Amino acid sequence: MGSRYLRITTLLKLLAFCLILVIINLFLTINQSDSIHVSSCSYLSCKLLEKSSNVPLYLITPTYTRLTQKADLIRLSHTLMHIHNILWIVVEDRSSKSKLVTNLLDRSGIEHVHMNVETPKIFRLRPGDRKYMQHRGVEQRNLALDWIRMSYELSQGVVYFMDDDNTYDIELFHHIRKVNKVGIWPVGLSGGNDYEGPICENGKVTGWYTIWDTRRMFPIDMSGFAIHLQVLLDSPSVYWDRKSRVGNLESDLLISLGIERGDLEPIDDTCSQVLVWHTQTVKFEYLENRMERITIKNLEKYMDLEV
Repeated sequence: MGSRYLRITTLLKLLAFCLILVIINLFLTINQSDSIHVSSCSYLSCKLLEKSSNVPLYLITPTYTRLTQKADLIRLSHTLMHIHNILWIVVEDRSSKSKLVTNLLDRSGIEHVHMNVETPKIFRLRPGDRKYMQHRGVEQRNLALDWIRMSYELSQGVVYFMDDDNTYDIELFHHIRKVNKVGIWPVGLSGGNDYEGPICENGKVTGWYTIWDTRRMFPIDMSGFAIHLQVLLDSPSVYWDRKSRVGNLESDLLISLGIERGDLEPIDDTCSQVLVWHTQTVKFEYLENRMERITIKNLEKYMDLEV
């Protein structure tokens, strides 16, 4: 009897301690500084905030076949498993859906829409081309926009374009749910700098921290903004424009939607939080003469392993 009472008492103390931590993280005033800092709620408190929200998020991810695709999507899906009330719209750059992505999405348990559309060959990167020579993911994101606009049962929510090889803090999704028109924030490791994004004072965008093509009206990364669903529904003819100058896809989309600087909603008064990083998985390259180095018998049996 005494041992059971002791266990119950210990458990209650532990629960009380966890509750105190949550309350502290929810209500503690965080001192702002001129430097960028990371995150302002704990993992546990962010999870609680997520569960309390009823604003749906529509997360659009274009993806293409490569050796690191599964690893990237696994990492992203494990982040999204902690986010509630989302629809993950994954669009493959293929003529048909792949078994790899189909199985991964089904295993994740995340509510999702899985589609495919192939980028025309004329717009594909050729061997030796640099990444910035062609826009990527245009047709895939536009197909997702078509699906959203044709789903008339959708009445509220926020749309966010998520690359499959970025790194996301779960706190970001809590902020995205609050967007009324266009939310905006800095993105780490972007634009050839430590971060790229808005400079803000008192909750208003006053300038831009960028070193690349400063002529852009909105010099932001693909992962640095989210759009309220109604904004997209009110402009049914606006899509990502493949004719945009290199690096201007994001800016041109917002301009086409009629967005002005005053419409932008920073996720905090000073834009001092980095909650997403443009990490980009390094391109995998096989070891030279790898087949000659493998001495396993019956090699064909092991070549079809899904990586």
